[in-house]
Amino acid sequence: MNPYSALDRSERRRRHRRNRRIIVAAELTAIAAVLAAGGIFVGKKLTGGSPEQTATATVPPTPESSSIITADTTAPAETETTAPSPAADLLAQANRLALGYDYDAAIALLQNDAEAAALPEIQEAITGYEAVKASLVRTPISQITHVFFHSLVVDNSLAFDGDEDEAGYNQVMTTISEFEKILQALYDKGFVLVRLHDMAYETTDENGNPVMKAGDIMLPEGKTPFVMSQDDLCYYPYMTGDGFATRMIIGEDGKPACEMKMPDGSVSTGAYDLVPILENFIQEHPDFSYKGARAVLAFTGYEGILGYRTAASYADSETYEQDRAEAAKVAQCLRDNGWELASHSWGHLNLGTVEWERFKTDTDKWEAEVESLIGPTDIILYPFGADIGDWRPYTTENQRFSYLYNMGFRYYCNVDSNPYWVQLGDTFIRQGRRNLDGYRMWKDISAEDPSSRKLDDLFRSEDIFDSDRPTPVPEM
Repeated sequence: MNPYSALDRSERRRRHRRNRRIIVAAELTAIAAVLAAGGIFVGKKLTGGSPEQTATATVPPTPESSSIITADTTAPAETETTAPSPAADLLAQANRLALGYDYDAAIALLQNDAEAAALPEIQEAITGYEAVKASLVRTPISQITHVFFHSLVVDNSLAFDGDEDEAGYNQVMTTISEFEKILQALYDKGFVLVRLHDMAYETTDENGNPVMKAGDIMLPEGKTPFVMSQDDLCYYPYMTGDGFATRMIIGEDGKPACEMKMPDGSVSTGAYDLVPILENFIQEHPDFSYKGARAVLAFTGYEGILGYRTAASYADSETYEQDRAEAAKVAQCLRDNGWELASHSWGHLNLGTVEWERFKTDTDKWEAEVESLIGPTDIILYPFGADIGDWRPYTTENQRFSYLYNMGFRYYCNVDSNPYWVQLGDTFIRQGRRNLDGYRMWKDISAEDPSSRKLDDLFRSEDIFDSDRPTPVPEM
């Protein structure tokens, strides 16, 4: 039996409801622990686990005398509850915000209801949040790393089957097993996902001119911010049948999900790529995401986006208009759920070396065929990691930078294997990205000189590398 064959709809709904009950009950149990402790609480991750698997989920002290809903988090059956205090639900909502380091939002929520704000437990909670907020540490944006992936391999046996595409998949793709291990390793090391727009933002100076300013990312001591992105979120036709998702849809819960065409011709819906897997991880580990941050998702346009054939070359297809409409809906769903959307050029071109006329044409086609569907974006992730300039800051003398800037781009990301490379200019920010794929992990594993290993600050590649991969991974 295929291990990821489709569950019937009722079974999926039942499991979803059960999982949500467990998560909500765990949140309430965490608050109950706060009530009992009467002090700053360091609690287990929402799904439980050993002391080695715990995370610092800081919530404010509240009085022991307050009542709270309690629940058996190990069983899906109905459980008995005690009568909740008037503030229980409000405190649960505030705690969820605080777990994501949004202490200002947590305080504002508690203060919004004047009647509730007068309750002693609410006042104590506000005091606790303010105390935690005062202890936060600012991370210089120059020390923020950025990791990236391509589409995740769902079925290793189909991706690594010895055909002509195997070498490419082995080099630049990451398997689901590897991605899940990477998430856990980053979480265990205290990494916290932040947005590119958290790192820097555009504002105006005293003369009304646009300028980029460094953001203030404030986290508890011991937490390390990082950015994540995914390239080529397009599900190209050549990947069909090779063990990858085939398109992204809006799931029954209103969040992005993936469809995958199975070997028997059926279509299954599930967590078959980075977006739903990361979303599920954050739902279970809200302290992995800074104020609701998600990853950056980059699109080309020459075959369409998100698995829909939206390129102008498909205009004669009977499904063309429907594909464009559905892709736009999914893109909006991604935005609504906190994902940042980006350009990866229209034709996946080396924008630093392609002839000038083609550079302009490609950029214009991306605006017409992709940005028209996903909405305005100010992020570009360079194909092949190939920048349009050297290490020196961009200037208006750089014709390619000026063209992209006038198209609205402010965030420019190349590829760099160093832990971090960030350049904040007057009107832009550049950041290097690190590929976490088969090639990069194999380079670490096979390195004769330990100093040449590039990923040890994140994880040991030996602990992540999928045993199904053919080795040695070929050079790129």
